[in-house]
Amino acid sequence: MDIISQLAQELKIRQSQAESAVKLIDEGNTIPFISRYRKEATGGLDDVVLRELNDRLAYLRNLESRKAEVYSLIEATGNMTEEIAAALEKAVTLAETEDIYRPFKPKRKTRASIAREKGLAPLSEFIMEQTLASVNIEAEKYINPDKGVQTAQEAIDGALDIIAEQVSDDAALRKKLYAVYLAHALIVSKATDAGNETVYINYYDYNELACKIPPHRLLALDRGEREGALKVDVSVDEEKQLRIIYKMFVKAENDNGRLVKTACEDSFKRLIHPSLERRLRSELTEKACESSIHTFSGNLRQLLMQPPVKNAVALGFDPGYRTGCKVAVVDATGKVLDTAVVYPTPPKNETEKSKKILKSLIEKHSVSVIAVGNGTASHESEVFIAGLIKEIPHKVSYMMVSEAGASVYSASKLAAEEFPDYDVSLRSAVSIARRLQDPLAELVKIDPKSIGVGQYQHDMPPARLSEALGGVVEDSVNNVGVDLNTASVSLLSYVAGISSAIAKNIVLYREENGKFTSRSELLKVSKLGKKAFEQCAGFMRIHNGKNPLDNTSVHPESYEAAKALLAKCGFELSDVSGGVPRIKEQTEKIGVKKLSEELGIGEMTLSDIISELAKPGRDPRDELPPPLLRTDVADINSLKPGMVLEGTVRNVIDFGVFVDIGVHQDGLVHISRICDRYIKHPLEAVKVGDIVKVKVLDVDTAKNRISLTMKGI
Repeated sequence: MDIISQLAQELKIRQSQAESAVKLIDEGNTIPFISRYRKEATGGLDDVVLRELNDRLAYLRNLESRKAEVYSLIEATGNMTEEIAAALEKAVTLAETEDIYRPFKPKRKTRASIAREKGLAPLSEFIMEQTLASVNIEAEKYINPDKGVQTAQEAIDGALDIIAEQVSDDAALRKKLYAVYLAHALIVSKATDAGNETVYINYYDYNELACKIPPHRLLALDRGEREGALKVDVSVDEEKQLRIIYKMFVKAENDNGRLVKTACEDSFKRLIHPSLERRLRSELTEKACESSIHTFSGNLRQLLMQPPVKNAVALGFDPGYRTGCKVAVVDATGKVLDTAVVYPTPPKNETEKSKKILKSLIEKHSVSVIAVGNGTASHESEVFIAGLIKEIPHKVSYMMVSEAGASVYSASKLAAEEFPDYDVSLRSAVSIARRLQDPLAELVKIDPKSIGVGQYQHDMPPARLSEALGGVVEDSVNNVGVDLNTASVSLLSYVAGISSAIAKNIVLYREENGKFTSRSELLKVSKLGKKAFEQCAGFMRIHNGKNPLDNTSVHPESYEAAKALLAKCGFELSDVSGGVPRIKEQTEKIGVKKLSEELGIGEMTLSDIISELAKPGRDPRDELPPPLLRTDVADINSLKPGMVLEGTVRNVIDFGVFVDIGVHQDGLVHISRICDRYIKHPLEAVKVGDIVKVKVLDVDTAKNRISLTMKGI
C-alpha cells in the first residue's frame, strides 16, 4: 500500500483529500493556511486532522527511507533473497524493519561472534541438522588450543552460542513472540524498599496486562522506576514462548535436538526476552506519551481559546506572604496604568491599609474585574479580595487565574524588554491581569510546557512535546487572528508563515513607519516575501485601514471575488466596516452554488467570505460561554456532601477532571462520574474552561481533597 492510500485509510478520509493535503504540505504551505484557505482542495480537513496527517506522513516517509536503506545494506552483504525483500515490503513499523536487518547488522563483540572467530560456525550447522551423528566426535575436530578451544565441550558450548544468536535474530520468530507480548504480557512492579513509604505505594506490589494499562499509570511506573522507588519488569508465560521457539527450531528428539532446545532456552532468557521487554516498554511509553501529549494539547487549545474579558480595566493581584502581594492595574488594551505592593497576608496582616490602597486604585481607574493568582497565599488573598469587594459600592468581580508559567515569563528576557522598570513580581501581576483580559495574547509569551494543563509533561520527549504544543498555539492564534498594529512579537511569531525574525521586523517596521494601513504593506517588511505574505496575510487584521476587507479573515487572493459578491448582492465595499448581516439573506436568494460558479471560487470559500462580510473581524472565542467571575469566597470546611455548586474545569487528565468551585482547592470528578454514558477519556465530555454543575460527594479536609460528581444533577 502506498503512503497516500495508507494515510487515507488510517485517518478515514478520501484518497483525494490525502493526496491534496500532502501536495500542499510539500509545496511549503502551513497547516493553518491549508486548513483555512485551501478547503476545496482538502475537502475541508481541519487543522487537527491535518497535523495528524503531517506527523504520520513524516513517519511513513522515514519508514520508507529506512526500508530502502536496509535493502541496500543487506544486498551489499550478498544475502538478499526474495523472502527478505517481501518481508521488508510488508513491514509497517521501524521496529519490524530493524528486526529484518538484525541478522545482517554488524555486531559488537558477542559470545556468538567470539565462537565464530574460533571457527565453530560449521559445528553449529552440524548441530542444527539434528541428525543422529555424534556431536562429541564431531566436536573433537574443532579442538584448537591456539584459537582458545581446549576441549570438545568448549567447542559445543561455542556452537550453541552461535545457534542462540541465530534464533534471536530470526525476524519471523520475533514477530510471533512479540504478538504474544502485546496480547498477554504483564507489567509488574515491586518496591525497591517496601519499608520506605513513597507516593508510589500503590505500585509496591502491582501487576496489570500491558495491553490494558492506562497511560497515566504507565507514566507513573516509569517515573517511580527513574526515581528509584520501583523495580518494573515485563512478565510473560515463558513455557508458552519456548513452545513457539521449539516448534520453529527443534526438529528431532535426539542428542542434537536436545542441544538445539538448550540453545533456544538460552536465546530466550539471555537475548530475546530482554530485547522484547525493552521494545514493549519503549512502545508503551511512547504511546502513553502520545496520549498525554494529546490530552495536554486538547487542554491547551481550550485554555488559549478561553473568551477574553473585553473592554474591562483589570487589576492583577499576585499573592505572597513576607514580600507582600504585588498589584498591577491595566487598561482594556493591556497597558499598565498603576502598580502597588500591599501586605494583607501574614506575617504583616495589614488588611485595612491594603484595602485603602486597593479601593483608591479601583476608584481612580474604574476597575471592574480583579484577577487573583492561584499560587502561594492565594487562599488568604482570595478571602481578602472577596471582603474588599463587599465594601465597594459599584460592581466589581474577581476570578482566580492560573499562575502556571507566570514566574517563567516574569524572569524572561521578553518580560525584561517589555517592563524594564519593574521587578519580577510586578511583571507577574501584570501578566495575571492580562491573562484574564486576553488569555491567548498573554499565554503565547510562555513556553507551552510551563502552562500546567497536562499530566507528566516533564516526562515527555521535549522535542515532540514542543512540536505538538507549538502546533496548538499556532492553530489557536491563526483561528482568532491578530491585530497587526498592536500584536507583540510573541503573538506575531505564531502567525502562519512568520518566523521570530520576521515578527521582530514587523514590529520594527511599525515603530519606524507608524501603523500599517493595508495588508499589502507587509511586503515592505524586511525578509517577508511573497510566500510568507500568502501564508500570513489572511490572519492579520487592520482596524480602520484603507480597505475594510483587511479587518476580516478574507484572504487578499479573494478580494476581487468578495467585491464582486458585494456588488451582486447590492452592497458597497464601504458597507463592510459595520458588517453586512443581510448578505446571508441575499446570497440564499441568489443561490450559493450559482454564485460560486459565477465568481469562480469554491462553495466552502464562498461560505467563509459570506460569514466574514456579515460579521467582520469576528472573534470565535466570543461564541463560547464567558468565564465564571465571583464576588464571594467559600472555604473547604463549608462544603457538605450533597451540595450542588457551579465551577470551572481547570484541568482534564486521563482519569478525570479538576474543577474550581471557589474554595481554593480544586475538586476531582472521576471519569466514571462525568456522565451517564461510557467514555474512554474525559475530553469526550468536558474541556478546560467549561462551566459545569457539580455535586459534592466527599470532603477530606485533612488531605485537602474534594470528591465531586457531575451525574444526577
